[in-house]
Amino acid sequence: MILSVVCLVIGLVLVILGADWLTKGASGIARRFGISELVIGLTIVALGTSLPELVISLGSALKGSPGLALGNILGSNIFNGLFILGVTAIITPIYFSAKMLSREIPFNLLATVALILVSGNILLGEANGGFITLNGGLLLLCFLLVFIRYTFSITNDGEESDCEAPITIGKAILFIVAGLAGLIFGGNLFVDGATEFARMCGLSEAVIGITIVSAGSSLPELAVSVNAARKGNVGIALGNVLGSNILNIFFILGCCATITPISLNGFSPVDFYVLLFSSLLIYIVTRFGGKAVIKRIEGVILVAVYIAYTTYLIMNA
Repeated sequence: MILSVVCLVIGLVLVILGADWLTKGASGIARRFGISELVIGLTIVALGTSLPELVISLGSALKGSPGLALGNILGSNIFNGLFILGVTAIITPIYFSAKMLSREIPFNLLATVALILVSGNILLGEANGGFITLNGGLLLLCFLLVFIRYTFSITNDGEESDCEAPITIGKAILFIVAGLAGLIFGGNLFVDGATEFARMCGLSEAVIGITIVSAGSSLPELAVSVNAARKGNVGIALGNVLGSNILNIFFILGCCATITPISLNGFSPVDFYVLLFSSLLIYIVTRFGGKAVIKRIEGVILVAVYIAYTTYLIMNA
């Protein structure tokens, strides 16, 4: 028990430090090369902060724990879309361009719909005995290629940063490497401690994956988004969340399903409904009032929905 708490504390410290360093390095590169911070958020930052999910999900799938693998993806995307965006918006309203409104946010919704499609009749309550098969994994990876091609196509078509003066390339790379190391090792320490603690409390594998593991592995996204928003790099804050959600489904789950079939046993249609709802909610709140902004009150709504869902899971565990 004491060792689990120590892992939690050390992991959290590493995640916070790593998030700050990664944000500095990524925004520095964006300003130095005149690249849109949105593109940096969708690629470098999103991939870096998704590495904990990749390691955990692949390891879980290979070790015969599909509940942790799929639960980590579902829980992480729900945590990203509801809690992280909500908390970030509460700290500072998230403003973004009309181009992002018409492109990145719908792509996030597409990823969720693709996951539901490869999950068969999950929304009809027919999860038991079902699998996300090799064909489903290959389909998700095909969507990943489309997303990568799209991201490169907008490299010179985004808002450019006009914040503080750019840092040197060498220093930016150093910040990115150190930040990623802190995020990966810190995230893994946190998840290990939290998972052991949860098992001591008698929680099931599916609940652990959707709640404790997913929230722990999403700490990098939370720390990066909050830090980026506080420093005025809103493109990185929102791009990080959207990019991570897209990569979690297309890349991580796609890889897991191509290696071994992912069982849907132990998962409820409610989990997929909440994921779909969170994606739709992002789409809806960004259009409320006709302004490209997620306001503080809307952030409160997002966080409240996440708390209600987590409470439901624990009560029905």
